[in-house]
Amino acid sequence: MTKKPLIISTDPGIDDIAAMTISLFAKELDVRMIVPTWGNVALNYTLQNTLNLEKFLNTKVPVVVGANQPLVRPAISAASVHGKTGIAGFEFPTADKSLVRPGLAATLMYKEIKNSSEKVTLLGIGPLTDYALLFKQYPDVVDNIEEVVIMGANIGRGNHSPLAEYNIAGDPEAAQVVFHSGLKMKVAPLEIGNKAHVTQEQMKEIKACGKVGDMLYSMFSNIHEPDGDPRIKIFDPTAVGLILCPEAFTLKQADVEIELAGRYTSGASVIDFMSKTPNAEVAVDVDVDKFADWFIKSIQNAEQERK
Repeated sequence: MTKKPLIISTDPGIDDIAAMTISLFAKELDVRMIVPTWGNVALNYTLQNTLNLEKFLNTKVPVVVGANQPLVRPAISAASVHGKTGIAGFEFPTADKSLVRPGLAATLMYKEIKNSSEKVTLLGIGPLTDYALLFKQYPDVVDNIEEVVIMGANIGRGNHSPLAEYNIAGDPEAAQVVFHSGLKMKVAPLEIGNKAHVTQEQMKEIKACGKVGDMLYSMFSNIHEPDGDPRIKIFDPTAVGLILCPEAFTLKQADVEIELAGRYTSGASVIDFMSKTPNAEVAVDVDVDKFADWFIKSIQNAEQERK
């Protein structure tokens, strides 16, 4: 099997940890680089969380330090949902910085992508600041990129503001750059994460997988949704699902534009499914049973592959 080269931009965050864990052990993927960025919590936490996860999983994927703030705006935070450090509920072993590759994220991503014999897929499960910097600094990089797959945007109501989803609202200017990159894009919007979920019984099945399952069970049990919804909703792994389990999703072509100037709508995703000039495929539905089955099997695979 030819593995798909992958770079991950992430802001862990509990659900980011699940998405990275699945990706690092997926037989179909070759994770070349992880770029922690500001997002759910500050960069110093997301960087350490990434390193700690790799130590726990015994993986050695290079880590590149990403952006510590949005392109233009002040940073926002989701610490109230994910805990102060971003990963409430589980104590990881503290890792050193030996996996950190020195240099600017945009430059190091550019070199990795240009030197790859196969086109690279970009997975974005946090604010898109680093990918926007990559495209602005090195516009020719798009020739070596297969597609961009993100968890972000919203078709209807938002979770950061009434009309804006968190990852996009965090850096709307960066998101607009990425959506106008000319690259093939797949989007798992907020609505898909709201629908994709595992039950409490399924979470017990995950917990029984072993150390990896227990880690994820502990963290997901500590997510505090602002709306008080008791379901275990799965957000960032839905973007990985678009790559590895596409049969679970229904996608529609759309033109996605990001509101940059609205007084009450800044950061909103304007998704036009009637556009004659689409720039993305947006997931509009998910088969919850298929997704949950894939998600659980992916965690079981991670447990089996973890050395």
